[in-house]
Amino acid sequence: MKTNSQTTSEARGGPLHGLRVIELASIGPGPLACMLLADLGADVVRIDRLAPSGLDLALQPEHQVNGRGRRSVALDLKSPAGREAVLRLIATADVLIEGFRPGVTESLGLGPADCQAVNPGLVYGRMTGFGQTGPLAGAAGHDINYIALTGVLHAIGPAGGAPVPPLNLVGDYGGGALYLAFGVMAALYERQRSGLGQVVDAAMVDGASSLASIFHGLQAAGGWSDERGANLLDGGAPFYATYETADARHISLGALEPKFFQLLADALGLDPRFVRGQYDRRLWPEMRGAIAAAVRLRSRDDWCARLEGSDACFAPVLTFAEAAQHPHARARTAFVEVAGLVQPAPAPRFSRTPAGQPQAAPIDGQHTAAVLGEVGYSAAEIAALITEGIAR
Repeated sequence: MKTNSQTTSEARGGPLHGLRVIELASIGPGPLACMLLADLGADVVRIDRLAPSGLDLALQPEHQVNGRGRRSVALDLKSPAGREAVLRLIATADVLIEGFRPGVTESLGLGPADCQAVNPGLVYGRMTGFGQTGPLAGAAGHDINYIALTGVLHAIGPAGGAPVPPLNLVGDYGGGALYLAFGVMAALYERQRSGLGQVVDAAMVDGASSLASIFHGLQAAGGWSDERGANLLDGGAPFYATYETADARHISLGALEPKFFQLLADALGLDPRFVRGQYDRRLWPEMRGAIAAAVRLRSRDDWCARLEGSDACFAPVLTFAEAAQHPHARARTAFVEVAGLVQPAPAPRFSRTPAGQPQAAPIDGQHTAAVLGEVGYSAAEIAALITEGIAR
């Protein structure tokens, strides 16, 4: 049952309006996956701990962009009454997302069998680094470790240098959050036929490997070297790289196709032999030097005025703050302001059921009374849970 006040999803709309997700609070990919679902209208209820644990980035709620759009219930999951409250919430849900090590939710009495006993249609999304099985399943790790195991980290970095972590975008978010959200939606689609939920085992090592599928094919075909900075898409090709400008900023060039490289070469005043021999690797060192010398003659903004919007495959290298102010981002309303913080807008976009304005991340336990009331707890029962230290 629902309260008289609108839930977050009802207030925003979106294609996932009506979908209820229970999120067991975690770090990394789980919160981003739930943000994506909440952005598109799902009613995400986050179960927070009574006391913080794990990695603490010391972010106030207004700075927790990945925590936006949900409601928060703070419960002691180790107490029988706290577990009972979670199971009552799960009985009303479509999806549960958890990001603990394998076996932790089972030890809490909230494993897949426990939850599906009260809700056979529940899609149970599990997010880990190494997966639910295998010799490393129980080991601790972070994004850098997971992508190291897949070969992806080895491939990223300068020629002659060490591997460089690509922030935590490949493991946590690309290989983790996105594959988790995709798996959950696929399981929900299948549920339309069977009426049954299932477990989605999303592992960052699996997702990151999947993201790198094309490079396995290229290597098998002899088109990819294990040497960093020596390949077409890793900065090895001089026409697919970044260059420093006269004002010590940078631009990116990605003119892979000959017709686009011709336009770039004309704008830079390159020797025509570089165009004729674009893919002759023997020319690449000299070509790189010529491009670098040409780019250093002008400022980044000057190059923008000359090349941006052309087919030369050009873009300035922007900071996060600059990205939000770029004319293209502004024209597409690619960034929104939530509680005074500029942040990326919901994506992707929908023609008939657009996502609404995101709501700021909640304070832990902000919605405990309201959400528990929705699943039948009386005011007196909620007050007792709080008094006994089971809820906040």
